Amino acid sequence: MAGLPETTKAVLENLYLRYNKREFVHPDPLEFLYNYSDLTNREIVGIIASSLAYGRVSQIIRSVSWVLDQMGPSPLRFLNQASKKSLKCTFSGFKHRFTTGDELASMLFGIKQVIERYGSLQKPFLQGLRDADETVIPALTMFAKQLRGNSNGQYNSLLPYPKKGSALKRFNLFLRWMVRRDDVDPGGWTDVPASKLIVPLDTHMHQISLALGLTQRKLPDMKTAMEITQAFKKIAPKDPVRYDFVLTRFGILHMEFPLEKCLGQGFAYHGETHN
Repeated sequence: MAGLPETTKAVLENLYLRYNKREFVHPDPLEFLYNYSDLTNREIVGIIASSLAYGRVSQIIRSVSWVLDQMGPSPLRFLNQASKKSLKCTFSGFKHRFTTGDELASMLFGIKQVIERYGSLQKPFLQGLRDADETVIPALTMFAKQLRGNSNGQYNSLLPYPKKGSALKRFNLFLRWMVRRDDVDPGGWTDVPASKLIVPLDTHMHQISLALGLTQRKLPDMKTAMEITQAFKKIAPKDPVRYDFVLTRFGILHMEFPLEKCLGQGFAYHGETHN
């Protein structure tokens, strides 16, 4: 794939400088992470918020808000005091599109077990990440397995299997939040290189990437996400997901994307889903 024109690179950087600000975050599940200065609490909230980041944004915000309300001011303390039975009871009435309360309780119990064993979520992730790995995929595979805990291979809509070829949008979104640190992404996982991150491929990013010529693939799978990530690496090799937030803002906030400045033609994409 040919590199992006210099004019396109300049436009992307100008968009980053203009829109990569907290004032443009709402509505986005990322905003919940700003309420937690403690890193372990932020990890827990990040997993919850990113795992539920599918469907209409308004529904995502309601679902995440409800879950965190049940957990109180310290999700870590809540999980420390919880049992598998109490989690199932607390979230028995929960429903987010096709995600059930049992699935949520199972994921939360997996988080509890991982933190009890390692003291954080970052440590087991780092154990699966090698210097030779070009991306976070090997570490994500082990991380997802850890979070499933003793689920006996039972399907959970919140915890996809990396080896099945999906774009892992929600896991990659979580990593963007936790690894990058700027005006929007709060960071905290300082030992994970941003250069290994993969673009969280949702509807907005896929449509814009097709329009920009970053990919010609119509299937939003991991192969497409990797192709788009490699294209961005030619611009920002140390931070390939640098432009993810600003590019997806246009669809979520119903703004016209200035593609005419990039390619000499108009492009308007509108929507408010996190798929």
